[in-house]
Amino acid sequence: MRIGILAAETGGDQALGKLADQLRRAAGDGLASVWMSNIFGLDALTSLAVAGSKVPGIELGTAVVPTYPRHPAVLAQQALTAALAVGPGRLTLGIGLSHKIVIEDMYGYSFDRPARHMREYLSVLLPLLDGSPASVDGSTLSAHIGLSVPRAGRVPVLLAAMAPRMLELAGGQADGTLLWMTGPVTVRDYVVPAISAAASAAGRPGPRVVCSLPVCVTSDAAAARASAAKHFAIYGQLPSYRAMLDREGAAGPADVAIVGNEDAVAAQILALADAGVTDFVAAEFARGEDRERTRSLLKAVIAGS
Repeated sequence: MRIGILAAETGGDQALGKLADQLRRAAGDGLASVWMSNIFGLDALTSLAVAGSKVPGIELGTAVVPTYPRHPAVLAQQALTAALAVGPGRLTLGIGLSHKIVIEDMYGYSFDRPARHMREYLSVLLPLLDGSPASVDGSTLSAHIGLSVPRAGRVPVLLAAMAPRMLELAGGQADGTLLWMTGPVTVRDYVVPAISAAASAAGRPGPRVVCSLPVCVTSDAAAARASAAKHFAIYGQLPSYRAMLDREGAAGPADVAIVGNEDAVAAQILALADAGVTDFVAAEFARGEDRERTRSLLKAVIAGS
């Protein structure tokens, strides 16, 4: 299992420089990847193209770019351009539906037929990323276009997939899935069997299962879980994450956070590998000494794997 981190949000006029610093430290610490959210702050693809061009080697991923506000041909063009900036084989494009409250209430788009939207989205995005033109007349989007962007190798696509039809797409058409707030039991008993069956039925390689969870190495687990409950509260309210928490039997995000001393956290991370996770992405939420303990533990897990 490869170990990566979720980039911390940065602000101010030095935001991209701070992101580059995070990438340098992650690469120096031996981490395999850095993933960047695309919510209301920096644009993830643009930021990774700029900062990643200054830090060689480490994989860079978006977790995730919402699809509804971006035509798939435009996203393909942007992703191919970003891949040129960082070099061959480094960029992984994570995409997702986002949430009805964001797409309808904030952007003003319809969130109807999300699975059909994603199926049609992929039918445009994937050929364009692979260098072929797309010709699609769908019920949620259409495209008749080719791109002339130079290609720096293949750009893999991962889906934020939790519902059955989305997992089918993630395994059958994309390269795997990106998970958030999804615990080990749900990964083992639901996600991995569903996505693996879809990939097998489509004659595709085994999919990547990239699982991201909050992590904190600490001597005060109760305080860390209280912090996680407050910091990640919104994810217990959004329907797609709530469904995964319910499957896990978790009351809220604090119950799936990976918290404890070094031995406890290492055991919880390694249990994800046993559940079928191919890539673990740590969302480090500790502060002060605990933050350094958390990073040291991640390095130790890497060294021992």
